[in-house]
Amino acid sequence: MTTLERHTLCLQMQVIFRPAEREDLPKLEWYGKYTHFRRVFERTYEEQLRGQRLMLLADVNGFPIGQVFIQLESHDDFGRAARKHAYLYSLRVMDAFQRQGIGSALLREAETLLRARGYTSISIAAAKENLRARRLYERHGFCVVAEDAGRWSYVDHEGVTHYVNEPCWILEKVLR
Repeated sequence: MTTLERHTLCLQMQVIFRPAEREDLPKLEWYGKYTHFRRVFERTYEEQLRGQRLMLLADVNGFPIGQVFIQLESHDDFGRAARKHAYLYSLRVMDAFQRQGIGSALLREAETLLRARGYTSISIAAAKENLRARRLYERHGFCVVAEDAGRWSYVDHEGVTHYVNEPCWILEKVLR
């Protein structure tokens, strides 16, 4: 009988942080895991082209393994342009690449881009049941400022509207 030996291989890879391009949209579905967000990705990309949003990707060999989307325009309760505040959302990293610092790097890159554009604060939501996300944001200087019912909806790739109820914490950070 032969003994199976364990061997290891240490991989090093280059991660490039960049805005999404049209050809990235199908790849953002991550092999079917997020196909239901196809229309969301398309709409967000169109809004990126109009300067209203930014789709920031963590790219490895031409494939987005992480993402964070940024809503660039903020308005007060009367529809007027508000302070330079951005809202980050849809921060995710593929399972195989989690706990490697990619989520942290996406947050830092988003902050750098927003500071360069003159933004003074940012916010992000963390589902109340997602303690890992909240801890990540707090490690990066975000503080809980409010609770939100987390009610939103989207139309999936087949045209069906889905209603989401995901209570969350709203965290904010002042950019210096």
